[in-house]
Amino acid sequence: MERIIVPARSVGVLGDAWRACVGTGRFNLALRQDYQDSLALVQREIGFRYIRGHGLLHDDVGVHRPYDVGGRRGTAYVFTYVDQVVDTYLRLGIKPFLELGFMPTGLASGDQRVFWWLGNVTPPRDHAEWARLVRALLRHLIDRYGLDEVRTWPVEVWNEPNLTHFWKDADQDAYFRLYEASALAVKDVDAGLQVGGPAISPGADDWWEPFAEFVTTRDLPADFLSVHAYSSGPAQHVPFGVYQTFRRPQHLLDQFANPRKLLAGTALADRPLHVTEFNTSYRPDNPVHDTAYNAAYLAPVLAEGGEHADSFAYWTFSDVFEEEGVPAAFFHGGFGMLAHRQVRKPTFHLYAFMARMGQEVLARGVDHLVTRHPETGQVTVLAWQPVGGTEDPAEPDRHELRLSIPVAAGSTSGTRVFVLRHDVDESAGNAWAAWCEMGRPASPSGRQLDALHEASEPARRAYSLPVTPTGSAGEARVDLDLTLARHGVTLVTLDPIRDETPAWLDDSRILGR
Repeated sequence: MERIIVPARSVGVLGDAWRACVGTGRFNLALRQDYQDSLALVQREIGFRYIRGHGLLHDDVGVHRPYDVGGRRGTAYVFTYVDQVVDTYLRLGIKPFLELGFMPTGLASGDQRVFWWLGNVTPPRDHAEWARLVRALLRHLIDRYGLDEVRTWPVEVWNEPNLTHFWKDADQDAYFRLYEASALAVKDVDAGLQVGGPAISPGADDWWEPFAEFVTTRDLPADFLSVHAYSSGPAQHVPFGVYQTFRRPQHLLDQFANPRKLLAGTALADRPLHVTEFNTSYRPDNPVHDTAYNAAYLAPVLAEGGEHADSFAYWTFSDVFEEEGVPAAFFHGGFGMLAHRQVRKPTFHLYAFMARMGQEVLARGVDHLVTRHPETGQVTVLAWQPVGGTEDPAEPDRHELRLSIPVAAGSTSGTRVFVLRHDVDESAGNAWAAWCEMGRPASPSGRQLDALHEASEPARRAYSLPVTPTGSAGEARVDLDLTLARHGVTLVTLDPIRDETPAWLDDSRILGR
């Protein structure tokens, strides 16, 4: 195998579009302790900037409260739960990416609902009252958190209105009317607030041109555009779960890039693009989400996605979710990068590995991303086994990668660098595989849960490698040979060594021989 020569000079900067936003279960779930503990862990080890989910205006948050007392009618706007949730977000260092939806019962024009928690997906019976609700919400948030802060929170109008599940009859004209009422209400509160949409699902490219024409001809604000991306086929249902086919990872990147291609030459061509949901499967009960394959599949997406979108939000950070009801088993194919009780999945480790990458990009490839921390000189390598989709051959049991890594000559104590390697694959760092081996307990005991936490840890190995001078002033190199197991994702850090070993130490004498 030919060795890949990694350049010594940076070829770019690693942006943070991959962790600009993350998805969540419905708004109300943030009141739960397991949810808050999971988000705290995600923020410690990854550190997302925004969080976005459904249900801000759903009945279980209790914002829109009509009343009729002695024939005197009115509406109270109640923000008790909104405040508790947003306070939690800000305490954990993450901002809300506000999604306007779903329709409060007291304002809904019909009874059509979605999900186990019955979100109403019908238009408002009175758009003026809907606009009052939006204005009341934003004015309250500004009063509580300050105008400068709330101006940094994007406001997205609805969710996937191109699907009949999420918007009655997938009526495009009705959505445009909702968008107009919402966008004008947002700007009526403050012109500096950000509003956008249309938050369409994959396969709805025919919405882009009409949306652009509508907001342009009516001179409506659209500060950003939003879209969703998934790569799975139709659901093959089994009790409490589904199986699906999958396209190749490039299909996700193509979806990220599509809106800007389709909007080239329009007034919306230069607007920020947020992929406010993405994953392999669009189902919250597909076991692929729990696997090492999911992490290997998404590795090139995280490495390259920032070239096509300003943010792309993994759907979701935690299995505390419930769209299809209370999970029937501990591992149930949930969207989360964390299972319940903060058990890490392989995809969590992919994100945690990315969080340790440096700012300077030295190399990108089909199976690797190499970066450098400019302050410390540490070089980081993220490597993965390239995987295909359903129609591609099964991946082999191993994948090899050989790199020549540049290090600064003179930064080490002569001849070696310190290497720390972390591995996740079909057996290492794979709590789902361990759960399968223990018989797939629906409700793991305390002892089993402890075992799952231990099994979720990546395999780690520390060693050193020799440094070879190149003859070029100030440059030396290290040969790094990696063998990854099936569906493997590996993080390797290489640090300069400054040897402080006293001259009198002799480790061969530790046993007194």
